[in-house]
Amino acid sequence: MIPAAALVLALAADPDFRQPRDAEGRFVNLDGTGAMPFSTVWRWGVVDRLLGRRRQSPARAEVPHRPVDLARVDRPPARGEPARITWLGHAGFLVQLDGVSLLVDPVLAESPRFLDRNVPAGLRVEDLPHVDAALVSHAHYDHLDLETLARLRAPVVAGLGTRPLLEAAGLATTELGWWQSARVGPEPGVVVTLVPAQHWSRRGLSDLNRRLWGGFVIQGRTQAVYHSGDTALFDGFAEIGRRFPGLDAALLPIGAYDPGWFMERQHMSPEQALRAFEALGARRFVAMHWGTFKLTDEPLDEPPRRLEAERARRGLPRERIFVPAVGETLDLR
Repeated sequence: MIPAAALVLALAADPDFRQPRDAEGRFVNLDGTGAMPFSTVWRWGVVDRLLGRRRQSPARAEVPHRPVDLARVDRPPARGEPARITWLGHAGFLVQLDGVSLLVDPVLAESPRFLDRNVPAGLRVEDLPHVDAALVSHAHYDHLDLETLARLRAPVVAGLGTRPLLEAAGLATTELGWWQSARVGPEPGVVVTLVPAQHWSRRGLSDLNRRLWGGFVIQGRTQAVYHSGDTALFDGFAEIGRRFPGLDAALLPIGAYDPGWFMERQHMSPEQALRAFEALGARRFVAMHWGTFKLTDEPLDEPPRRLEAERARRGLPRERIFVPAVGETLDLR
């Protein structure tokens, strides 16, 4: 575990921002919305299934997967060298820059709780290099896996309200509100800022929206990477791009979108993800959140095809849009 002095909470540049909450103290989105009403969830999860209204697709699909080049990721790039990102499946990434290695939303257990893998994780915990901190975007089981984090034993950076859950597992935790930052690694370190997302949070019956959700901007000396976490398309992307101009990569979800009437308030379609990318003004689009777990009704291998069709329709250069294989490493030159 890194020394406590290496992980320091610091307010970001907007001290006047107040984290939005509802009258009961639960977290809400920037537009004031919270989780969808139970009647909506019941309609999708039960009624539409019983009436045969939901789109049918196989529970499995072929998704590109390759072994991680362990020698390549063993040490993070030194300051001044290109940042490096490795997709570990779903929303999990190993992000390495300026001598620091960070894991974002690692779910590396062979059988995560309530989840069934379509492809194995890109790395086993025992094969990881030294990790300076784990970043958790929100508390849903496909993003916060206590088994992985407990085995990792690295300090965790997460949203407000998450500390009791993590400290009960023996994990040192730094909590952030939106636009707050933590510095990871020896001075000057890498700055990690929690930024807004359009989503919600729950793990049990009584904790609805009691733990904050968000995305992360990871800033080294010369490069910056944005990880959106789970999010719908919302106006916050333009604000993130304004506050963090010139993002070198935007890691954006392209799966778990069908049916749109239900999912578009919490997830993005591939077409919406490209709109978010343009609003952010980032240099590279890196796809995530598809192919690993069967969460919604679309085929597991459909999102990349729709992404490519929309890229071509919009005339975006192919070299700016990346759909890595699980286990693939990209250098952000």
